Amino acid sequence: MTVRIACLGDSLTRALISVDYLDLLGRRHPPGDLHLARFGANGDFAYNLLRSLDAVIANPPDVITVLIGTNDARASLAGYRVEKAMKRKQLPERPSASWFQQCLGSVVERLRAETDATIGLLSLPVLGQQLDGAAAQASQRYSRMIAEVATTDEVTYLPLHERQTEELRHADPPPIAYREVTPAAGLGVFVQHAVFRRSLDTISQRRDLVLTTDHIHQNSRGAALIADVIDSGLLTHNA
Repeated sequence: MTVRIACLGDSLTRALISVDYLDLLGRRHPPGDLHLARFGANGDFAYNLLRSLDAVIANPPDVITVLIGTNDARASLAGYRVEKAMKRKQLPERPSASWFQQCLGSVVERLRAETDATIGLLSLPVLGQQLDGAAAQASQRYSRMIAEVATTDEVTYLPLHERQTEELRHADPPPIAYREVTPAAGLGVFVQHAVFRRSLDTISQRRDLVLTTDHIHQNSRGAALIADVIDSGLLTHNA
């Protein structure tokens, strides 16, 4: 029997400049076992996801994964262009931790009310690779809020942030400071990948980054951890 899975999120799920964790997840199972549907939009905040649930609910899947909040967490950091993001994503208010948690709770509430799917909330990938840095600490704070929502709304919590933290501690990466990704920098990664045919892992290696290509978007190692927490937390458990 084919399990239908809807993966909801932002650019990490859309996977234009991030290794495709949906593809990695599919490869972990025999052909035909999974049907994966992608619902990811670049730059989305939890608010944007909340407003885009109709397409998911119109054809309810068996399993829903939610990986959202990286942009909400980034908006709490110095150097993030909040006003431009608000205009680009048509946000009605300035991003904040409380608004993120409220929007995520509303996402879960609607999915529970209008589908019979098993729902899994992933904590965030680690921002940057300095675990004591402001970016990583922000992703940890927002991950704790995701855990709270999962507990309150009685859905599955998928500990991606914890797995990536463990991976980084084991790797002991060079102390490269977090740099916020500008639109130009994101385009640069896309050009290297799509035009010059450099793999995302090659881009990552050249920058001495362990899990990402640019402190945010995932290389194969980072994306494999996303696939693993989904598989072990939802699919293997329900097999």
